Amino acid sequence: MANRGRATFAKRQKEIARQERAREKAAKRVALKETKVKVDRAAAPEDPDIAGIVPGPQPLPYDLLDEDEQEPKP
Repeated sequence: MANRGRATFAKRQKEIARQERAREKAAKRVALKETKVKVDRAAAPEDPDIAGIVPGPQPLPYDLLDEDEQEPKP
């Protein structure tokens, strides 16, 4: 029966450690959110991720053009 008191104490210590880790993670998330660089996409005339992309078929890579030129045309 003496072990029951120790198990409860150990369990409580474990729970306190878990809560402390959760608090540290939450604080880290808030700090990262505050330091994150914010990009104002509304002020940009076009989306920088897709700037210069043309819809439709794309030109062939240069190495494929060289192979086509070497084949004889019938």
